[in-house]
Order: sequence, then structure tokens, then C-alpha cells
Amino acid sequence: MRPMKPSRLALTSSTLIAALAIPAFIYQSTTHAAPPAPAAAAAPAAQCKTYGAGKCCSPDVTLHLNKEAIYAACGESDATFLGEEAAKETCNFHFQVPGEKGDETTVQVYAPAAKEVLDKPTDPFMSFKKVGKVWVTDKAKSPKAAAQVSSRTGLYMAGRGYFVSVSASTKVCTKNEAINLSKAIK
Repeated sequence: MRPMKPSRLALTSSTLIAALAIPAFIYQSTTHAAPPAPAAAAAPAAQCKTYGAGKCCSPDVTLHLNKEAIYAACGESDATFLGEEAAKETCNFHFQVPGEKGDETTVQVYAPAAKEVLDKPTDPFMSFKKVGKVWVTDKAKSPKAAAQVSSRTGLYMAGRGYFVSVSASTKVCTKNEAINLSKAIK
């Protein structure tokens, strides 16, 4: 076997040293890096007033319609607000109305992600009219639906990849107040 030329020997040894140094450098930089700050310390969890044993609503839902918008449009306040109750992709805001149960005096916001979003709501028992960017329940098409239309106002807005459906008790928000509320839906 022939001895290596000095230039090749230097090139081979420096290549070998570089190849060994890269994993050592990566190991060293990962072990000495500062640990990431915990998420809780970076952004404290939002506090809310819950209704019953309910949980706080997801910000993914309340960004479309929050309680402050309900206060402004429907004449409610912290004094009449009983609390919020979360469900999957839903937030129920409960309000105190004299002589009524808190379970029935709600404004419900449902905002799911959807692959296909209808431009307007379809319901065989109700008709809708468009007010601005939102569809509002207008008339019942059957006697059974008449009770629902008279006790709750439905609002529907289509978005890109989602829709927002609001069902407001007429004891919390009159129909005219619900139409004002529709302007706050995002």
C-alpha cells in the first residue's frame, strides 16, 4: 500500500474531524438551549363566569360573537348575565329574566368549521330573510314551528370554511334587538 500524500492526508483528516464535529455541535446546542417558557406563563388563561357546572367557551366560538356584543344589542349587562356554558363548537350565554329559568333564556352561538358551507340556511319548517350579511328567521311554515319562531330568533352567516348560527331567546333579545345583534357577527 502506498503512503498518502500530505495534502490528501490533511484533507481526509479534516473531513473526518468535520464529520465528527457536526453531531457533537448539534448535541451541545440542544442540551444547552434554554427551555421554552410554559404556555400558561406566557398567556394567562382567560377567566369567565360559568353557568352551573359548565366550562368557559372556546375563543374559537366567541370570536364570532361575544357577550359584550349581546350586552350592547340586547340591553343586557353583567347584572343579568348568569354565565356561559361551552359545548362542542358552541357557546351558550345564559341571562336572568324575571320569572324565567336560566336554561331557557339563552343566546346560543354555534360556529363549526365546515368543508361545504351553505350560502343560506335551509329549513323546511321556517323561512328566512336576509338582513345585511346575515339570514334571519322570518316566518314559520307549520304550526309546530310557529312556537319555535315566536320564542327564538335564528341568525345565520356563512363564512369561508365555517358558518355561524345564533339562536337567541326572544325573552333576552327581541327580534329587532337580534337584528341589531346580527351586525356584530363575524
